[in-house]
Amino acid sequence: MDSFLHRLGDEYPFTPKSIDIDGHRLSYLDEGRKNSPAIVMLHGNPTWSFYYRKLVIALRDEFRVVVPDHMGCGLSDKPQVYDYSLARHIDNLERLIDNLGADKISIAAHDWGGAIGMGWAARRPEAVRSLTLFNTAAFRSSRIPMRIRICRAPLFGDVAVRGLNAFCLAAVMGMATCKKERFTQEVSAGYLGPYGSWADRVAILRFVRDIPLSPSDRSYKTLTDIEQSLDRFADTPTTLLWGMRDFCFDSWYLDRWMKIFPKAVVHKFEDAGHYVVEDAHERIGPIIRRFLSEVWPGA
Repeated sequence: MDSFLHRLGDEYPFTPKSIDIDGHRLSYLDEGRKNSPAIVMLHGNPTWSFYYRKLVIALRDEFRVVVPDHMGCGLSDKPQVYDYSLARHIDNLERLIDNLGADKISIAAHDWGGAIGMGWAARRPEAVRSLTLFNTAAFRSSRIPMRIRICRAPLFGDVAVRGLNAFCLAAVMGMATCKKERFTQEVSAGYLGPYGSWADRVAILRFVRDIPLSPSDRSYKTLTDIEQSLDRFADTPTTLLWGMRDFCFDSWYLDRWMKIFPKAVVHKFEDAGHYVVEDAHERIGPIIRRFLSEVWPGA
């Protein structure tokens, strides 16, 4: 791990920490002052805490910034026999947050992080201080691009996702971003490095196969319960930051969030894709800093 982090240099200038969860190591960043307000940033698939690196740097002087790598992702352990379900990821997040010793949490979430983060929020609504959502969902939808749907198929998904690393490579080569020039050798290495082998990609495939599309899917009830809890956060300070050229979480999802959270402050980035933080972090960092300063006056 040390040699990999060394190769990333200034692109990931952090020293990760870890917590043991049932015999498996969950890696996470914990930057900033421990007595500062805490924002927990949750990544999606197939990224890891590297996705939020620019925001961590932008916010850590004023806030405590915690960014876990979900089990099977990034620098966390990648057990081959494991319950990679939505409920289990929520359990792991709950264990981590309980370990932080923070009584109020601001959640920021992208992609799968939305369902995981809102799943935790549904369990601990009294601990939620604010919500920042990027191109994500925490409600049921049958809208899924064919390029993702096909990866759920037996055999094909195994070969494409775990064998050929198609999910990660497609994102890095431009499917998830509008600014390909940002994917320098170091940045590409950052996104691809933790997923260099068949074994390393186990969670990537399991995330794809865990997408709840119908009642027969294992996590469908979990997601349904999360969706039914969203109304209780209607008055929670919320900001929506959306890459409008996302091939997956498109404007339909943004419109849905705006109906659920009509008081949310919305920022649309017309020149950004699914990896909206990668495409627009220079603009996003100041927006979140101002938002959190209003949420945590005097921080």
